[in-house]
Amino acid sequence: MFIASLITKPGHLDPTLVDTLRNALGGGSADWLCPDEAAEFPLQTSPANLEEIRTSIADMADLNILPAENRRKKMLLADMDSTMIQQECIDELAEEAGVGAHVKDITARAMNGELDFEAALIERVKLLQGLPESVIDKVVQTRITLMPGGKTLLDTMHARGARCVLVSGGFTAFTSRVSALLGFDEHRANTLLIKDGKLTGEVGRPILGREAKIQALAEITARQDITEADVIAVGDGANDLGMLGRAGMGVALHAKPSVQAECDLRVNHGDLTALLYLQGYAKSDFIKT
Repeated sequence: MFIASLITKPGHLDPTLVDTLRNALGGGSADWLCPDEAAEFPLQTSPANLEEIRTSIADMADLNILPAENRRKKMLLADMDSTMIQQECIDELAEEAGVGAHVKDITARAMNGELDFEAALIERVKLLQGLPESVIDKVVQTRITLMPGGKTLLDTMHARGARCVLVSGGFTAFTSRVSALLGFDEHRANTLLIKDGKLTGEVGRPILGREAKIQALAEITARQDITEADVIAVGDGANDLGMLGRAGMGVALHAKPSVQAECDLRVNHGDLTALLYLQGYAKSDFIKT
């Protein structure tokens, strides 16, 4: 048994679209998780022409097909940049260093899988050499904004006993702050090396990239005595593909085209609360603090 999930921006999910798809796919009765925003219905089989259907409604809603079993996950494993926050931290640091456009181009290519992640990170960090350490606080306070829905996502999953982990190819100087703001149980990231109050242009080794995110998934699930099937992972870049492919639910959130092409679950219309709808939570189940 499968579940067909339809999610869009608040107030934009047309009941006619839900009924049309349900009838076309031979689905069961629709369950509205939130009026005009999220609905789902059961299916006996996943449609062979899923990509064709997705493309036909891409400007209206996100369609995802997922197994009906084991939807409520026991762990959230989340990327940070362009996932839990709306920016790429290294790009914002680069703006302060006067090399924003150059670094932003490298970041985009690396996140789309066009460049080796580790080499691209080393190249970009080198361009930050000499920046005062205080610029980190300035960037956090003036340039970084949280992705909508993140706090609700964590609070709701925590209320059901889930563990929430932030794992980033970015920097601990940022994950520590974002983790504290949103209430993550732990965080892992790279370390910007600092000497005499200035960035050295070097990043600590080993560099946390794609394989390290997979390692985090394996290590933390073993420690928590759960399986990888009990995890929902979310990210947007090529370095997230390993953990997205291994987790029980791997969600590409507003992701790069190459990442979406390799992920079964995609969110382009909704915010981070879409991860709750994918797990079968109704909006009335959400915890808001």
